[in-house]
Amino acid sequence: MREISVKEITKNISEMCIEANHCLSEDMQKALSDAQQKERSQLGKQIFEQLKENMRIAREDMIPICQDTGMAVVFMEIGQEVHFTDGVLEDAINEGIRRGYIDGYLRKSVVKDPLIRENTKDNTPGIVHYSVVPGDHVRITLAPKGFGSENMSRVFMLKPADGIEGVKNAILEAVKDAGPNACPPIVVGVGIGGTFEKCALMAKHALTREVGVHSTIPYVKEMEEELLDRINRTGIGPGGLGGVMTALAVNVETYPTHIAGLPVGINICCHVNRHCVREI
Repeated sequence: MREISVKEITKNISEMCIEANHCLSEDMQKALSDAQQKERSQLGKQIFEQLKENMRIAREDMIPICQDTGMAVVFMEIGQEVHFTDGVLEDAINEGIRRGYIDGYLRKSVVKDPLIRENTKDNTPGIVHYSVVPGDHVRITLAPKGFGSENMSRVFMLKPADGIEGVKNAILEAVKDAGPNACPPIVVGVGIGGTFEKCALMAKHALTREVGVHSTIPYVKEMEEELLDRINRTGIGPGGLGGVMTALAVNVETYPTHIAGLPVGINICCHVNRHCVREI
């Protein structure tokens, strides 16, 4: 049994909140550069240049990449041989978010009640997802999620008879309906199977996959590639102003489901797609 103080969790999450909001991950930087080369529209190329300049200024001057510094989403993969000490784990996670958003001068966007709308003033609580895995390490994935793109996400409860074509059509419908509102070029996370809530969680988690890495399931990989091509033929383009690079990636996760259902979750993220990972 390995003991880990929750103070370590707080420290790392605080640093990760600041890092993710100021420095775009390497996979996203490469994806934007590659997309700029593929873009045919001159206006689209100019938009990519502006996005890259924005990323450079954010990194060098420690200014947030986007004014919407998001709601902190945390995936905790916890080794079953780990024992946490010195406090309650979820309290420590939220303390890390609080410190990161206050010390990093990041915008506080969380309201205490969804209808009364009083701001919590420290961007807590975060959205925390736990999974228990073999081993004695903890893997933390932090993904601040802005709501311009979050609001464009969808869940479809399809019939099994709709099949793979129905799934593809649902994903394309969600992207077309989002149009420019999700701040393209986008990354599209998709969850297929499970239940109503499971497909949405998979779609969220799919956004944290490294851009350019495909599913290991052959038919899913083919679907990811086909959908990326079809989305990029919608003409939405960078900034929603036309072009051939509407999306940088389509990441799909699947899970067993009930004989009577075919749930599909689509979680769209803007061109920033902030995420960072640490292992303790």
